[in-house]
Amino acid sequence: MPSEKISIENVLRPGKTYRADRAKYEAMRAALLTILPGDAPGLTVPAARDALLPHLSEELFPGGDKAGWWLKAVQLDLEAKGVIRRAPNSPVRLYRPAA
Repeated sequence: MPSEKISIENVLRPGKTYRADRAKYEAMRAALLTILPGDAPGLTVPAARDALLPHLSEELFPGGDKAGWWLKAVQLDLEAKGVIRRAPNSPVRLYRPAA
C-alpha cells in the first residue's frame, strides 16, 4: 500500500509546496518540537539532529537513516509556518518562539 502524502512548504521558496510522506513528516515534526528550546539562541542543526535521534522510530528511520534530510524538510516547513524560528546569528540555531 502506498504511503499517505502531505503538502509541505519551504521558507526559502515561498508559495511552492512539496509532497512528502505523512508518517515520516509527523514523526520528525514531533521529535523536533520535543527537543527544541522555547527561546533563542536555540540548538544548532547538528545538535538538534543528535538530540532528536533517540525520539525517532526505528521502523521509520532505521539507524537514523535519512534523518538529516527529514530534519531539513521539516525545519523549512515549520519555519515557513512560523512554528519555529532561526536565531539571527551564524551558525543556524533553531528554537520554538513563545506563543
